[in-house]
Amino acid sequence: MSEPVFPPLLSGHPVQGGEDPFERAQAMAALGCDAGTVVYNIQANYLRVAIVFAPEVGLQDAIAMLPLCAVGFQNALGALAPPEVAVHLGWSGEIHVNGARCGRFRVAAATGEPEAEPDWLIVGWELTLLQTSDAPGETPYVTALYDEGCADVSATQLVESWSRHMLTWLNRWQEDGKAPLHAEWMGLLRGVGEPLADGGVFLGTDERFGMLIRDGADTQLRALTELLENTQ
Repeated sequence: MSEPVFPPLLSGHPVQGGEDPFERAQAMAALGCDAGTVVYNIQANYLRVAIVFAPEVGLQDAIAMLPLCAVGFQNALGALAPPEVAVHLGWSGEIHVNGARCGRFRVAAATGEPEAEPDWLIVGWELTLLQTSDAPGETPYVTALYDEGCADVSATQLVESWSRHMLTWLNRWQEDGKAPLHAEWMGLLRGVGEPLADGGVFLGTDERFGMLIRDGADTQLRALTELLENTQ
């Protein structure tokens, strides 16, 4: 299997076996690796990718890299998959293909302070390519990419396409601000206008991509920074 070829601003770093690229990227970032380092693990049934950012803005604005990478993924898979395949995103990082969960996005940063400028920020994503369950029909809300008519989409091709679409959105975010990304993301989010499992109704997101929740007469905000893992 060939390794992905990345655009000039990015550099690939493969890992093997059961190693988690998300954890490796955090360790590399803490040691001072370059921004744009992409760590990936391509297996027959599972794909995991993580990218290192070095934000020059506060965390509350840098957290936009999570929806930015997710939108880049949706655009990439949407371009590679057959036209009848629907790809949507969940506010908490879920990846949905044809209405079933197929993967997720994750985020970590060097700080959890909203106003602080993090030394690094990592966005990771993982995608199930092939189900290994003996009875996949028992979990219809969970799927795998190759079960949804995407058997011709190679993992290498998907990583390459994601990297290009992600950079396109990064350039737009830098040049045009949050508005275009926010509009694109809102159009891809599942569950807007619907009740949440823990109460309230998902109204949409604010300008910093936080979840707006209507609970009776009150409107609450859940900041996107609440999704951070392993903050130091």
